[in-house]
Amino acid sequence: MPRQLTLASLSRGARQLADADPDLGGILDRLGEPPMWGRRPGFSALVQIILEQQVSLAAARTMYRRLTSHLGGMTPEAIQAMRVSGLRDFGLTRQKADYCYGLAARILSGSLDLAAVARGPDDVGRQVLLGVPGLGPWSVDIYYLMALRRPDVWPRGDLALALALREVKGLDDLPTKDEQQALAGAWAPWRSVAARLLWAHYLAARGR
Repeated sequence: MPRQLTLASLSRGARQLADADPDLGGILDRLGEPPMWGRRPGFSALVQIILEQQVSLAAARTMYRRLTSHLGGMTPEAIQAMRVSGLRDFGLTRQKADYCYGLAARILSGSLDLAAVARGPDDVGRQVLLGVPGLGPWSVDIYYLMALRRPDVWPRGDLALALALREVKGLDDLPTKDEQQALAGAWAPWRSVAARLLWAHYLAARGR
């Protein structure tokens, strides 16, 4: 297995999943291979993930673009210069302002080395990121799935994936986090590809 997804391995994984699971195969037949939806690893990706917590992706993207434009780039130095009060004045909630400022402070102090996280063992890196206020299991999963492009990550508790699973699998109710994990277990070692297929279904079903 590759450590990082490429377009070629994404394609290979999608075909293998389609062969193993007719429901995912149906998505692939209808929509083709899913997008990579990759992000550049680092501070800016984590800020974007923090902004996406408990709001729509569209709202988070708008805030991220406005903030980046205002700062002239998304860097720890720029966030630290704004301080929490400036981030609050710009429209971030108290909690998200605290999280973004604290993340910037950790990087600038050297207590968080994102390059080392990317290079090191995933289990060690996950524990490092989970120790950062504002980065819970879902946020860390999304970072490993999209920014570090690991091939076998299932983002726990993702609402869009829960809705897609209910539709694709014909479930009566939204699957719980544990039920999602159990369903996704059958898709190892390509769970990140399965998530992309299901996100593609979710967006297409809603005309996006």
